Amino acid sequence: MPDTPGPEPSVLFVCVHNAGRSQMAAAWLAHLARGRVEVRSAGSAPAAEVNPAAVAAMAEAGIDISAETPKILTVDAVRESDVVITMGCGDTCPVFPGKRYLDWALDDPAGQGVDAVRPIRDEIERRVRALLAELDPGHTA
Repeated sequence: MPDTPGPEPSVLFVCVHNAGRSQMAAAWLAHLARGRVEVRSAGSAPAAEVNPAAVAAMAEAGIDISAETPKILTVDAVRESDVVITMGCGDTCPVFPGKRYLDWALDDPAGQGVDAVRPIRDEIERRVRALLAELDPGHTA
């Protein structure tokens, strides 16, 4: 990000249920960016609640996502985001010119215990740190 004041970049994380991967990714980015990036997450078929194993795994890392709720993916959410990251779940997003689209192929934590979710959480953290370094090269996370 430039040193001059202006709107912060915005990132949208998308997976089908918005209950695991996209929630963890959004939480990592919000935590590490400390308000310097606008963060959204959504799904095309949101679950009723965030995956309890994802909540537990993130709590182990000191990040509380227990109050988060899965949200429906909207065209506006995509339109308002600079970077749209799908989480390797075959989800389709509206495509708008000028947006950056990435697909992070990650194992699905649905139905998994916290032991299986930890490596997914850690890989998401690694990717989020790399993304943040691209979005804000002067930021140390």
